[in-house]
Amino acid sequence: MERELPTINIEGAEFLVDVAKMELREKDNPENTISVFEMWDRNDGTGYVVEFVKTEKVSNGVLRGKTVTAKIPEMITLDPEGMSQKYGVPLELFATKTDFDIMVDQTSLKQRLSGLLPVVDIVGHPFYVDIRMGMLRPKDDFMSQGIRFSEIENYYDDQKDMYWIPYNPKTHEFQEIDWETITEIPKDIIPVSFPHETILDPIGYNRIHGFDELSNLKETNVKSHFKAVQIPWKETGLLEMIKENKAKSLNNKNIKNNPEKKGKGRKL
Repeated sequence: MERELPTINIEGAEFLVDVAKMELREKDNPENTISVFEMWDRNDGTGYVVEFVKTEKVSNGVLRGKTVTAKIPEMITLDPEGMSQKYGVPLELFATKTDFDIMVDQTSLKQRLSGLLPVVDIVGHPFYVDIRMGMLRPKDDFMSQGIRFSEIENYYDDQKDMYWIPYNPKTHEFQEIDWETITEIPKDIIPVSFPHETILDPIGYNRIHGFDELSNLKETNVKSHFKAVQIPWKETGLLEMIKENKAKSLNNKNIKNNPEKKGKGRKL
């Protein structure tokens, strides 16, 4: 049986507290939602401040909206049962916890603040997430250039916050592909996928960009270890490109062997 969501009244408007989606959703206007991650966090365990659009019914049932600023309690106060279920923390511990304590991995946070860099395992080899140097730096391989974020920008999927790159496991490096001429699957190259640096090391990212080092950690969390996913070539678009390049090459060859079949242009 689905659990009935708790509610909160904000300036006369009734909102459902949806921990699964981390949002407040107006009962009379479900399209009007407030994400926890878009609220201003007071960072002291006393909750959030938010601006939202409050809908009011006017004549003939028409809805009119106005912007309201309100203070919102923490989610562990609004829905302790939901937070306990989502994050696996017993309710009896909530008396001494804040949303930040529950939503952020405190062990990984302490390790990162002590100076330990997160690690990404790529096909069995560990890479340090070195935001200061702008790269994934392979462990115990000083001959490798590593994987520089500036070189893989075109391989970033902003819809998924993920990179996918052609990776050479022998050199422990990103290896570019010539998409315009490639006609066969490259040997010794493996396509792999891993998260954006804002997820790999949000603290390092915040520091280098001048943000508070704990900013947005409730949304991204902190992890000490990641594992890159090896993905099939068919999911990269490479097979389609190879097919197109082969057809283009064959067409060019036919034109070269049969010059009389060249297209006739308009002459002056």
